[in-house]
Amino acid sequence: MKRLEPGLRTLPAQMILSFIGLVLLMAGAAVLPAVWLTHHQLERQAWAQVQRGERATQALYAAIREELGDLATLTAQRPTLQRLLLQGDEEALPAYLRTLQQGSGLDLVLLCRSGQVVAQAGESGPPDPCAGQERATFYVVGVGSPPQVWLMAAQPLEGPGQVVVGRSLDDDLAVQMRAQTGLEHTILVAGQPAATSFPARRPPSSSADRIEDRGRFNLGGHPYYAARFSLDGPGLQAEVALDVSDIVGTQHRLVWILVGSIVAVAAIASLLGTVLSRRIGGPLARLADAATAMSRGDLEGSLEVEAGVREVALVAQALEGARSDLKRSLAELRQEKAWTDHLLEAIVEGIVTLDRHGHITFFSHGAERITGWDRDEVMGHSCDRIFQPTESDEPFSQLIPPPGQHRKVPVELRDGRQAILAFTGARLLPPEGGDARVALVFRDVSEEEAVHRLLGHFLANVAHEFRTPLSALAASVELLLDQASDLSPAELAELLTSLHLGVLGLQTLIDNLLESANIETGHFQVRPRPSSLGDVIAEAIAMMQPLLDKHGQRLVVELPAAIPVVLADPRRTVQVLVNLLSNASKYGPDEAEIEVRATLEGGWVRVAVADSGPGVPPEQRKNLFRRFVHPRSGGNDAQVGIGLGLSVVKAIVKAHGGEVGIDDRPGGGATFWFTLPLAAG
Repeated sequence: MKRLEPGLRTLPAQMILSFIGLVLLMAGAAVLPAVWLTHHQLERQAWAQVQRGERATQALYAAIREELGDLATLTAQRPTLQRLLLQGDEEALPAYLRTLQQGSGLDLVLLCRSGQVVAQAGESGPPDPCAGQERATFYVVGVGSPPQVWLMAAQPLEGPGQVVVGRSLDDDLAVQMRAQTGLEHTILVAGQPAATSFPARRPPSSSADRIEDRGRFNLGGHPYYAARFSLDGPGLQAEVALDVSDIVGTQHRLVWILVGSIVAVAAIASLLGTVLSRRIGGPLARLADAATAMSRGDLEGSLEVEAGVREVALVAQALEGARSDLKRSLAELRQEKAWTDHLLEAIVEGIVTLDRHGHITFFSHGAERITGWDRDEVMGHSCDRIFQPTESDEPFSQLIPPPGQHRKVPVELRDGRQAILAFTGARLLPPEGGDARVALVFRDVSEEEAVHRLLGHFLANVAHEFRTPLSALAASVELLLDQASDLSPAELAELLTSLHLGVLGLQTLIDNLLESANIETGHFQVRPRPSSLGDVIAEAIAMMQPLLDKHGQRLVVELPAAIPVVLADPRRTVQVLVNLLSNASKYGPDEAEIEVRATLEGGWVRVAVADSGPGVPPEQRKNLFRRFVHPRSGGNDAQVGIGLGLSVVKAIVKAHGGEVGIDDRPGGGATFWFTLPLAAG
């Protein structure tokens, strides 16, 4: 046994040793829990930050999927896309898809029909893109190094086919995720990184360093805490990682500071331990309270913790940075949601969403404009109360079309008017699960239905208008063929006059049809030039004289002493006069007088055609110059013609810059007039 030095046997030494041992024991008893507590708190806060980043990343993926689904729905509802697809315009479809793809920030937009790609814009996506579902779905392309991951969404079109949109989950997306969450982001396929925000790809991590979905790894000399969660795809996961180098360094420096303090000042170690525990424990407790508040979603108040220890201050700064990043990410998500809501509000069609009970949960401005109901009046109410069918005893909820289909439903609007609304249905599935919602997009097609009915009436009248003169022409020609040698010159002249009138009527009808078609397609043009008004009127009278002679009608022409020269298209102006003279002859009695009068009014010439017919009631004059409207078609009078002549007259006169109208004729009848500009002297 080794002998102790005499000095160590002394009481002071023993006391000093005992005191030092007691101080060391007390210091150890006080310091070790503080070290453990600090380590535990830092560990908790780091994992809490990882968990918050994981939740924020899941929310971002949900927002991306929802946005992609909305873009698929909006793209499928593009009228231009529907028109190009129906027309089969294979040259215009890719260019239009590229415009949609560039404008929406998508990586892929394509059209599918019968499972085959019709047109595509953007990068090459999955090998079978036309197998996409309506809900945004993840796809893994290949198992190479690295594999590719796509997020695809499909939306059926009104006709056969569907629109598929996609976004590539690549390194750029991972960098965006890091910017929004403050954590490194990696997308893994079967444990192999497919996309990452790290500067260099790390090898797949083994399962030995993981506890369920949490794990630790080292990369480039930096330790990371990581968490994984599954995406909807085979072997597809997303990982968020927090660099904890500062936290680990803080822990190591804290331990060395405490040990050095105990060795250097053993006599006052207990006091220093108390001071250090207060300087460290207090801020950490406040940091823990702040972290708890952040976990509950309170991100408004700034994290201000006064800490005398630099490492604790770094932790406070890290938490404050995480709070700011999370607040900014949530603000961006809210802004994106507000932008989506604004986009929905700007759509002219009505948009309504219903819960599973058929109650209204969203009512756009377009829906307010079409139905007359205010949003505050309909929110939470049943759709059967707002949309009341007029031609069916079934409630509206039973008439809602299936997703991707449309149906026309006559309903009563708020002001009592009846309208025909075309509804298109879709089913919205919330990303977090729960009850699905029904989305309805509708528009007022009352005028379109009225046009369809008018078109049917128009076609019937056209057939009648062609059949009558053709029958007369056929009869006259047959008579000439059979009895030409037996007919007197007067009878031959009468038959030829009848043939001429029939051809003239058909020519006028065809001219009006062609002009109406040109007006409708936007190809209607006039070529004004200086023309003698007398020549124009004379040509029109020459064309109409046989018809006037047939009915024994007399034509009176009144022109200024100096025949005016107008700036007009002679052929079009003759057509205007022929239509007006034809109506005057048609609606005027036989043996009556028809007046053609021209007067000067400043720099214009006013030309009027007056008949002795029954006139036009005032209530019919508002729509008299519209297509398919017949003059004096009310009462017991039968409709004559197809209702295009006056609409063509108005279009020609307006193209010259003039005006057209109708007045009562003194003594009975109607006076149709129009103005033309005088040619510059």
